Amino acid sequence: MSAQKRTYKSWLLAIRPRTLPAALAPVAIGSALAAADNAFDLPPALGALTGALLLQIAVNLANDYFDFKKGVDTADRLGPVRVTQSGLIAPAAVRGAMLATLVAAGLTGFYLMRVGGWPVALIGVASVAGVLGYSGGPYPLASHGLGDLCVFVFFGPVAVLGTYYVQALSFSATALIMSLPPGFLITAVLVVNNLRDIETDRAAGKRTLAVMIGPAGSRIEYALLVGLAYLVPLAAVFTGDHPGWILLPWLSLPLALSGIRLIYTARGRNLNDGLGRTAMLALVFSLLLAAGLAVG
Repeated sequence: MSAQKRTYKSWLLAIRPRTLPAALAPVAIGSALAAADNAFDLPPALGALTGALLLQIAVNLANDYFDFKKGVDTADRLGPVRVTQSGLIAPAAVRGAMLATLVAAGLTGFYLMRVGGWPVALIGVASVAGVLGYSGGPYPLASHGLGDLCVFVFFGPVAVLGTYYVQALSFSATALIMSLPPGFLITAVLVVNNLRDIETDRAAGKRTLAVMIGPAGSRIEYALLVGLAYLVPLAAVFTGDHPGWILLPWLSLPLALSGIRLIYTARGRNLNDGLGRTAMLALVFSLLLAAGLAVG
């Protein structure tokens, strides 16, 4: 393999493409809600998608860099390869790529701020703070049991409401409610990651929520998050707020049951398969929800 190809593959590992559906899912729902309110606007929708993808890549690079610097990632790591810890890419290069990605996200955010004004600026500042504070800084959120809450807030309400706002230029109670399922499911991806890493995180002094509640509690958390995602559209139909089309996400139920079964049976590195499955569930569920909202 040529050096150029090895470098390309190393940066792909750093970017972690399998996590990117987490950025697409809430943008799809926010745009569908805007379309349902006759407010869909393609340029801001694409801007929101671009910004979300860049922030997801930035947080992946930040976690790779900061977890190495803080000694969280070691040779005992069970998860996918981290390029800084494994020596594939120099720490300074990963840090530089993280900062460059944040600058690119900032440029996208500047365009969206021109569209939506100061609320978008607040969302942008909070998002950058979340990227840097999740695993970096003097009080890393992920190391103090706050990672799950952080992921839920930013991949649920912040992402969906932000996407909706830059198109409709207003907020909506419906958008807030429909932001809950992607928040639940993308948090479930993190639960799989932290469940797998309980022992190595505990040894490194990283107190994730999974370390605090243990394997049994983490599996219950996963099942609850997935179940709550399916209850939201069901409740919306029963309350008469939406037609039956919003139940389209229930077509993804076999994926959800497969994921829950894996979480309860797999151990160690075998849980890595659960990351991809849960990320795919979040994407499929969200696209079906977006379709149901748009049609309804």
